[in-house]
Amino acid sequence: MEKALADLPENPRLTGTVTKNVARLYLAKAYLTYAWWLENPNNIPTYPECERKSGEARNYFQKAYDMAKTAIDNPGPYKLQPTFYDVNVATNDRNSEIMFYADHDEDEKYGNGGSGYGWGSGGSPENFAYWMETWNYTEMTAKGSEGGNINPVQREAVQALGRPWTRMAPIADNFIKGGVWEDEVKAIDARYDGTFTLRYHTNWQKAGGKDAYVIGANGMHVGPNEVFFSWVPESEDSKISNMDIKNEKGEYIGADGKLGFGEMPGRADFVVAVNHISRKKYPINWKIGIYRTDNNGGLGSKVNGGSPRPWNIAKFSEFYLLAAEAAVKLGDNANAYKYVNVLRARAGKQTFSQNDNVAVDIDHTAEMLAATPATITIDYILDERSREYWGEGYRWYDLVRTQKWAERATTYHIAGSGYGDKDLQEFKRDIPANYYIRPIPQGQLDGMMMSDTEKNNYQNPAYRTK
Repeated sequence: MEKALADLPENPRLTGTVTKNVARLYLAKAYLTYAWWLENPNNIPTYPECERKSGEARNYFQKAYDMAKTAIDNPGPYKLQPTFYDVNVATNDRNSEIMFYADHDEDEKYGNGGSGYGWGSGGSPENFAYWMETWNYTEMTAKGSEGGNINPVQREAVQALGRPWTRMAPIADNFIKGGVWEDEVKAIDARYDGTFTLRYHTNWQKAGGKDAYVIGANGMHVGPNEVFFSWVPESEDSKISNMDIKNEKGEYIGADGKLGFGEMPGRADFVVAVNHISRKKYPINWKIGIYRTDNNGGLGSKVNGGSPRPWNIAKFSEFYLLAAEAAVKLGDNANAYKYVNVLRARAGKQTFSQNDNVAVDIDHTAEMLAATPATITIDYILDERSREYWGEGYRWYDLVRTQKWAERATTYHIAGSGYGDKDLQEFKRDIPANYYIRPIPQGQLDGMMMSDTEKNNYQNPAYRTK
């Protein structure tokens, strides 16, 4: 990486290709990771066993800080987008904040590289990431004005929806008191609206449906493009009624008679508070959702396929949190506070509400900065990284690097796997220290010219056969 930094150009050969600042990002991460490894605050074992010179850790924390600061001070062609929404909205993909990405587009030959684009099998090289964090919202049904039951929110190739796959549900802990998206955060942080699909707008008319409306909550009418279902804050839970309705099997079916939705006075949309997130229904990760330009006013014929959007790999914004993390470890709270607040100030600004699909003029910058703690800790950095990079593949590495994985992930809460399940259950899991090192893939071991005993001994200790 140091040679790459020396050899790469300041400006990309093509948009999204590697430059000196891309090298600086990964070099800063490498220095930071090595510094934590040297320090080893929680005595996590390494393999093969070797000496860790903890006294050298500070030198590498300083290297990480200096590298991130150099990039911030010498941005080249990169810069932060004015709002968090601008970073992630599909119509602004490949923007100045995204330094490096795996590209895709709607051209079946050049954008994907695989066969059958649009009706993908779920395999490489297509971008199916958005499937995994999308619950099956198409199970919603309602009585239409024509007398029959219809699906008011149908599968559509738009960023807020896409193909349901129901594989990765976020735990409720993140959305309730004490979590990274607790109500105090939701109220002022535009990253909440810019990360999740919280309101589900009707779209049956795009499929040719003739119904003028469907029956929503409280027997009220919900028209085309209006909100049929919403996730609401934990603090609204006491205002919700009719979630406790059961069917003849004793299953919760709620006011909607199927998915366990509730009602609030005067609202036509069904609701569930985020403290009832379950394995079956949860806020969709809007940031990584599909987007197409060829829907032609309909639902989109390729909604079952991979996303033609690029997958973002390296963001200029991460330099600020890398610098802040290194500063914390160096005892430099002033700079940790300064760099964290660059992104928090931006998170207070909102010019478009994607959940309401309307332009807004909101500025909570003062409140965001006032809410930043005077002393920045590693735990606070981890929370900020969650808010900035939710669902983008950073989390395991962040928790392992900082040796916080067992502390933060041993216990979690989520409701069950039935659509009407609403009561949070507590789950505990064992995260042994040896799991901080991942296993060597079996396919790699199988290709090695060793005896079975030698292969077993070569494997990282936690994953050896007994």
